[in-house]
Amino acid sequence: MRLGSAAARLYVADSLTITRERSMSDPLKKAIEDYIATHGGGDGAYPTDIGALTLMRSTTQALPNPMIYRPALCVIVQGAKQILIGERVFDYAAMQCLVISLTLPAFGRVTHASPEKPLLALNLDFDLHILHDVMAAMEHPPVPSAGADFGVFVGDLNAPLSDCLLRLVRLLATPQAIRVLYPAIMREIYYWLLTGPHGGDVCKLALPNSHTQRVARAIHLLREHYASPVRVEDLATAAGMSASSFHQHFKALTSMTPLQYQKQLRLLEARLLIADGANVAHAAYRVGYESASQFSREYARMFGQPPKRDATELKAHPVLA
Repeated sequence: MRLGSAAARLYVADSLTITRERSMSDPLKKAIEDYIATHGGGDGAYPTDIGALTLMRSTTQALPNPMIYRPALCVIVQGAKQILIGERVFDYAAMQCLVISLTLPAFGRVTHASPEKPLLALNLDFDLHILHDVMAAMEHPPVPSAGADFGVFVGDLNAPLSDCLLRLVRLLATPQAIRVLYPAIMREIYYWLLTGPHGGDVCKLALPNSHTQRVARAIHLLREHYASPVRVEDLATAAGMSASSFHQHFKALTSMTPLQYQKQLRLLEARLLIADGANVAHAAYRVGYESASQFSREYARMFGQPPKRDATELKAHPVLA
């Protein structure tokens, strides 16, 4: 079959894109596979000597797993994942990254993985001090995007950023060099993020008076006192906003109200307690519930089953997300 000139150009462009993506992903994929192979080789999350960096592998798809996500760069090298935050759903696949700018309770799951093509991914926690230094050194730093944008976005992994991540993973083979070289590689990573299409969103992480950082201060207070009754007015004061402005920006950035955020945080903390052997009544009390029956109802609504049954399944089948 002969292609017309326009179709032929599209075919060539698509072929070049696939070739370029493969040339970026293959070395990074091999570096992650090699590291995991020398540290057990199975499915799971692999902490590294670079404290901010975690590598992941999964050969199976998974049901949504609730957890707390810290501000981080999450990269898929092979396979695909999905994350649900409040009312928002984000899908990201090979050679895409998810940027999270706030500490958020969320549901994550592996959507594409198999023994032949396991999910391979990495999470890199943000170092806001280095990010701030990079911004300060830029001749033309990015302009913060207008409005209270959601604190999460998905983007494509470009060649310079992929190269930085490859060197970061390879650095794990020489632990003695991490202390010297890690900060320089991180500076490169932040430079490419700040000069990329989402630079106006990334820069908000390092600006002390941005809405992102103001809401982050309130979230810190909320996490410190999650088991106690919290007044929205107190959170607004911590954020330096009026109550109405704070509520608006909190919902825009997290897709939750402060009380919804606190409820998810309480239930996630209770889940950890129950998985470690605490009884239901004790866990409920520890996270701020006065009624064990109300706690069990809300727990089952969030996690899909009662606390005791969920704990039994978690011990038998740990979930990667």
